[in-house]
Formats: sequence, structure tokens, C-alpha cells
Amino acid sequence: MPPILYLIPTPLGTPDTPCLLPHEQAQITGLTDFVVEAEKTARSHLKHLGITTPIRELNLQTLNEHTDPKTLPELLKPLQQGRSMGIISEAGCPAVADPGANLVALAHTHGFEVHPLVGPSSLLLALMASGANGQNFAFKGYLPAEKNERIAALKALEQRSRQYNETQLFIETPYRNNALLADAVATLHPATRLCTACDLTLPTQTIISRPVADWKKADTLPDFKKRPTIFVLHAS
Repeated sequence: MPPILYLIPTPLGTPDTPCLLPHEQAQITGLTDFVVEAEKTARSHLKHLGITTPIRELNLQTLNEHTDPKTLPELLKPLQQGRSMGIISEAGCPAVADPGANLVALAHTHGFEVHPLVGPSSLLLALMASGANGQNFAFKGYLPAEKNERIAALKALEQRSRQYNETQLFIETPYRNNALLADAVATLHPATRLCTACDLTLPTQTIISRPVADWKKADTLPDFKKRPTIFVLHAS
């Protein structure tokens, strides 16, 4: 049987939260080779996925934003040797807002089969819960950290959303969430829908979706500091 590259989703919260369907979990229990974003959390995830090989005997190779692109072919060596392997993100789905996309592209280039497994995506969960247009949307990644540049980016996203009826999704480093939210509320048109989807799938999950005019009516804005948050904007 030809080797397969499995894209293995992980929980958005604690590693012991079930996130794979039983028949998909059964496909990966015998794997011994993995490319992971962070080794410490990956070991915890793999333990709860029921991997049969002792965790200490697994071959874990790291792929993150600091990985030299020239080393990517080395990461696919298990496939080249005829062994199936898996990619594990830090949280959610591999290769979506994740450096694993480059490795998946390389696997296709070499003709290897790629098999995505069903699991949680914070982007899709936020879009589903936002009430914004789910037929036309775009993920923009991180907005600029500098305030004036961030405000300019928000105005540009709002203009594009209005022009193309396109929902805009974006994120921020968690410790800057509150600054981004404050700038969005102060900058965007009152009729624009702004959704914040925070701590998705966790007991502390907080999803707020309303026109900017209603955000402005609040005495205080919610505190999302150091809490993973997806921002969704839709201007009609």
C-alpha cells in the first residue's frame, strides 16, 4: 500500500478533548513518524489519540515558522521510505493558517497521497457563528501591530467587504486582542458587523456578533487579552 501523509487535527483546547471520528482515529494509531509544530504539546495530543507505539519511541520532527524551507524534503523522508506519516498543528487543522501547508504542497509535488482528517477549525467555527456571509469570505491572517497601520488595514478590509460582499476573518497575537478590538470599534462604520469568537470549544467560549454601533453602546469592551480570538468583519 502506498504511503499516505495524514493531516491530523488537534483540539482547540485541552489535549484530552476528543476531536477525531473513531474510524479516522483508527487509521493513525499505528503511525510512528510525525511532523509537529511543537513537540511538547504534540506528545500530549498523540497520547490521547491512542497511538500504539510508546510516545518516547516516536519520530517527531519540528515544522514551525522558523523552519528553513530548504529542510522540508528531509521531513518527507518517511514517505520516501514507504512509511505513512502525520502532520500535527499546535491547535486545530494542519496547513490552515499553519506552516504545514508548504510540506503538503511538497508531498503533492512528489506524488504522495494526502489524506485530511475531519477536525476543528477555529476559522470555520467563527464564521459559522458570526452570522456574516458564509458564501464569500477570506482569511487575512494577522493585521499590522502598529496602530496607524492596523487602522488603515481595518478600513481597507471594510472597503473590500462592502465592495465584494466578502466576509473578512483575521487574528491577532492574543496579548494585542484588546487593542485590535478597540481600534475596530472606533474605526469601522456603525452598520458593519463585527464578531469576536474567543476560546472556541472551551468552557469559557465567548462569541459576540453585532453591528459596530451596538459595540459602541457598551460601557466597556470585553477583555480578550491572552485568549485565542478570531475576528470577523462584514460590511453590507
